[in-house]
Amino acid sequence: MEQKHPLPPFTLETAKEKIQMAEDAWNSQDPEKVSKAYTINSEWRNRDIFVNGREEIVSFLQKKWEKELHYRLKKEYWAHTENRIAVRFEYEYQTKDGNWFRAYGNENWEFDENGLMAKRYASINDLAIKEEDRKFK
Repeated sequence: MEQKHPLPPFTLETAKEKIQMAEDAWNSQDPEKVSKAYTINSEWRNRDIFVNGREEIVSFLQKKWEKELHYRLKKEYWAHTENRIAVRFEYEYQTKDGNWFRAYGNENWEFDENGLMAKRYASINDLAIKEEDRKFK
């Protein structure tokens, strides 16, 4: 049986641990590694895109990081319940044409009893920035 510790029910400490693990995984830009934190049939909404299952997660992330170069993410705890965590995040990336962006957003996560994320709903807005205004270098 697959498990991804820490398991629910979450405490403040374990919710923050789960968030840091997600941040580290996403900053690796390794779609396979990231996908292992999600259930086989995980359900996502990412902006206006709906993704279902690990296979689609891997494909989505491969395309994302082909377009979003020099990706760097920071996630922050917002709230939690027994099996849900809400985060606020921002990340920066550069497009192939050299333009920089900072994306701001919120995510709502729901976990199964094995600590795998079953649902991820992300609302994200992009802001064009100058290279000298980057926070994450």
